[in-house]
Amino acid sequence: MAIGAVVFDLDYTLAVPNRTRETLLDEATATVGAPEIDRESYLAAHRRNLTGETREPIFASLLEDRDADADPDELTRAYRTAIADALEPVEGASSLVSDLRERYRVGLLTNGPVRAQRNKLQTLGWEDLFDAVVISGDLDAGKPDPRAFEAALDALGVTPDEAVYVGDEPTADIRGATEAGMAVIQVVSPDGPDPDTRATAHVDRAELAARLPSVIEDLDRY
Repeated sequence: MAIGAVVFDLDYTLAVPNRTRETLLDEATATVGAPEIDRESYLAAHRRNLTGETREPIFASLLEDRDADADPDELTRAYRTAIADALEPVEGASSLVSDLRERYRVGLLTNGPVRAQRNKLQTLGWEDLFDAVVISGDLDAGKPDPRAFEAALDALGVTPDEAVYVGDEPTADIRGATEAGMAVIQVVSPDGPDPDTRATAHVDRAELAARLPSVIEDLDRY
């Protein structure tokens, strides 16, 4: 395949919080005096709200389920602040993207509300790192819906068979990109999902900057 573009996932692919998301969620709820929200409940609400400007609808539904009178907007801001304070780039990630841009178009496709994901890019200093940034909050659907991947491909001006997707999550990333017709490189880690057989290749997150370029080059030869 002749690769013209590389599209990255963001969370747990290029950037990882230095504390667990459960811990960050607990910190945010404690800050505003809201009841505890377990991670699975949050993820379920997040999947129902992949489009939109902020996380407020996510927290509004979770607080309503718990009959809590905490302000969802305050909880949204507290959680955003907690994530910003904890977020760290994977070693060598920005240099990796910059180097790949010398040969390919490089994009970012990430699920989440617009303000939350833009805030992460601002925190990391990555507002201008990519040729195109596509956030599900700006779309009619998020990953794994093929329309999300089509939006990223359109933004980069390539077809599915000219692009490779790099992500960690089996459903949103691996299944979604595969069904959209893209080759997929799964980023794996000891605390992440198991390697998925649908992925074209696998790269350990700790070795991402060192190994990904050669893996992409190998795909580019076929």
